[in-house]
Amino acid sequence: MKLALQYEMQRHTLDDRLVLKETLEQCNLADQVGFDYLWFVEHHFLTGFSASPCPDLIYSALSQTTKQIRLGLGVVILPYHHPVRVAERVAMLDHLSDGRVDFGTGRSAAYEVTGMGIDPRDTREMWAESLSMVPKIWDSDFFEWEGKYWQVPRRQVLPKPYQDPHPPIWVAALQPATYDIAAEKGIGVLAFGSSSPESLAPYVAAYKEKVKHANPVGKVSNPQWASSTLGVCLEDNREAREMGAESLKGFFAPGRPYVQDQKDIYQRLLKQWGGVPEHLKQNFSRYVDTGEKQSKDEILDFSGGEAIAHQVWANLDADTLCDRGVIIAGDPDSCIAALKKHEATGIDQMMIMMQTENVPHEKVMKSIELFGKYVIPEFKKSESEKTIAAD
Repeated sequence: MKLALQYEMQRHTLDDRLVLKETLEQCNLADQVGFDYLWFVEHHFLTGFSASPCPDLIYSALSQTTKQIRLGLGVVILPYHHPVRVAERVAMLDHLSDGRVDFGTGRSAAYEVTGMGIDPRDTREMWAESLSMVPKIWDSDFFEWEGKYWQVPRRQVLPKPYQDPHPPIWVAALQPATYDIAAEKGIGVLAFGSSSPESLAPYVAAYKEKVKHANPVGKVSNPQWASSTLGVCLEDNREAREMGAESLKGFFAPGRPYVQDQKDIYQRLLKQWGGVPEHLKQNFSRYVDTGEKQSKDEILDFSGGEAIAHQVWANLDADTLCDRGVIIAGDPDSCIAALKKHEATGIDQMMIMMQTENVPHEKVMKSIELFGKYVIPEFKKSESEKTIAAD
């Protein structure tokens, strides 16, 4: 299983220069200690949450200062960009990095999309049309297209990617319907949003089976699954666990981008995180059906999500979240144990967001250092053993 760092470029203050400086320092250290991938989002208008509107520019800098780590665009929001420009910029970055680019795609949420003057109802079709175009542009000497959203007269589009045939293609996925689309199109799944490995395992297995019968949008299929979560590794197990839980709960707090305007989001998150643990059933019994004896009148209405959110925030403890693998947090042994639970589901990669508003820069650096010293070698060893077994 590959290990990656994921970045929203969250920050304590609106100091763009500082967050960029700290991010570059962290990424260069990640390359030095042996992380396999970086993944940067593309977000717009999310003041105070994400400072990453143009990941390809960040990667143009990192392409010159890193040596081995892969640079994952996680993701390019295809409806925002002309497919020709996407093809050109990804190919150029692939040359700058000597073939280390992975091409993640997506279509974003309504708040950002409408800010760009795009009707959210059009984004799925726009994503699909652009996704069909980009690999064809890379594979064609001369390219032309007549579609619903884009028209391109016969033109030669250069450069072509450094990688042959092209960078691996992925899609951001938050729901099972997108997992199925990814399998049909032969592209990798970037399963954003924290989940317990137990809750994701059936979807991973189904994707792995379906993708065997893909009709790839590119020249080759990319049958990989990458899961994501938040976490931090420190020498003090308790400190890291509490910090990781705080990051998770802050990331999915009411009003945040990944929960805003979503119906029943906290009920769904609770299910993703493994449901109500046995020792907390009494605490949750007035808010969800936990199997405890009670009348229907005793179950409160939480249609707005505030009551269940409060229960999740107040009672779902750090140890439960860590022991279930919902977050990768704690000392190196705790992080290894949680990662092995994800590895057992058959995923190919785990993306971990360490840089959040709750984790100071020096703690992120320490976490990356400890991963390099203790955690990464454990999974490099595991990869080597699988290779030997296959041979």
